[in-house]
Amino acid sequence: MTNVAAVKAYLLDLQDRICTALESGDGAGNFLEESWERPEGGGGRSRVMKEGLVFEQAGVGFSDVSGNTLPPSATAHRPELAGANWRAVGVSLVIHPRNPYLPTAHANVRYFEAQPKDAAPIWWFGGGFDLTPFYPFDEDVKHWHRVAHDLCADFGDDRYQKHKQWCDQYFYLKHRQEARGIGGLFFDDLNEPDFDTCFAYQQAVGNGFLDAYLPIVEKRKNTPYGEREREFQLYRRGRYVEFNLVWDRGTLFGLQSGGRTESILMSLPPRVRFEYQYQPEPGSDEARLQDYLKPRDWLK
Repeated sequence: MTNVAAVKAYLLDLQDRICTALESGDGAGNFLEESWERPEGGGGRSRVMKEGLVFEQAGVGFSDVSGNTLPPSATAHRPELAGANWRAVGVSLVIHPRNPYLPTAHANVRYFEAQPKDAAPIWWFGGGFDLTPFYPFDEDVKHWHRVAHDLCADFGDDRYQKHKQWCDQYFYLKHRQEARGIGGLFFDDLNEPDFDTCFAYQQAVGNGFLDAYLPIVEKRKNTPYGEREREFQLYRRGRYVEFNLVWDRGTLFGLQSGGRTESILMSLPPRVRFEYQYQPEPGSDEARLQDYLKPRDWLK
């Protein structure tokens, strides 16, 4: 089995396992699947759960796409790849729960191969997962980061800290000067020390997402809430929209490479609101969120 075939087989299985686990966690919602093809090469299968009991909307997408020229979003930090043939396989998911006390969650694992002109072919892995709470609980945040820390343990003493910091820096709304959430792991351009080690790490991250998120789902999905909490959740979802449409490289890559628009934008929440000059009441649970939108060592 070639490298890309092995990764593809893993990713298809990962999509299946995550969808099965989320359907079980919801108790009523089911994923609907759409398969699609891309004129430039490749395609994918998009799965979306709408109006579940727990998950207002959840999207889990697999893609295997290729092309003759990498788009600007992919070559901005890798100019040596301009004009290269490429292939990318990945699974990306975003979960927007109904209950404001249950955080929004995101995960992505991907693999790229590129063939630059007059140069040897190259490959690399990328991905990670991050959490966006509206009413955060310290025990949930610590659990999330403990899972992230532990899955990194076999890949070097500095792996967790390095990829946590990368996550803090990446999922940051520069125009707001605030983090999108409480972080997790993020990595890109990973191709050392060898393919097997990098692939093992990708699998650890992909498999670790359910270990990190499902216990939080079970703990918070039945927490009572009212209109105030729901309105705050919808307002804060606006920050998610801002990041995905302004800063996220994955969104830009998908759109610039001719990907399927519905599959790319299924990461956006089904309901959201924007409010001019919103200010939470000082000392309120809503104001408390700002204390969590700053990078820190959550495991101390």
